[in-house]
Amino acid sequence: MTRTLAGLAFSVALAVLAGCTTTSPDVIGRQDANRMSTVLDGTVLSVRDVTVEGSQSGVGASAGGVVGAIAGSSVGGRRDSAAGAVLGAVAGAVAGNAVERMTTREEAVEIMVQLSNGERRAIVQAKGSEALKAGDRVVIVTTGGKARVSRAP
Repeated sequence: MTRTLAGLAFSVALAVLAGCTTTSPDVIGRQDANRMSTVLDGTVLSVRDVTVEGSQSGVGASAGGVVGAIAGSSVGGRRDSAAGAVLGAVAGAVAGNAVERMTTREEAVEIMVQLSNGERRAIVQAKGSEALKAGDRVVIVTTGGKARVSRAP
């Protein structure tokens, strides 16, 4: 019973983490739909691969702690189960935090763009369906403080 409960809690934690946000230029947030955006024309100077570090919101540590406590409490007899629960909670929290950090990490690109007026901008965004390269004409679309780069029409 406790193993089934622990497995269910772990599955729920992974589902929550999988639903975290993305910086993909192909995904537009609901709050940004039907809003006017600023569009700037430019030319790509360079594109380099980067990694966006994963988040540590505490959800992974909390879920891991619960799962670890449940699993640890099933170890040994009555006295051992309390110690097992504490040790399991600590180990589960550490593991859950690491899982959250790894599942929310994103492969991305840093795009350096020279605008038509000569200014330069650098934007980091998740890899999308368009592979940009130096010399490509692009537009930078800015909505609510967020920017994305896509090939110019």
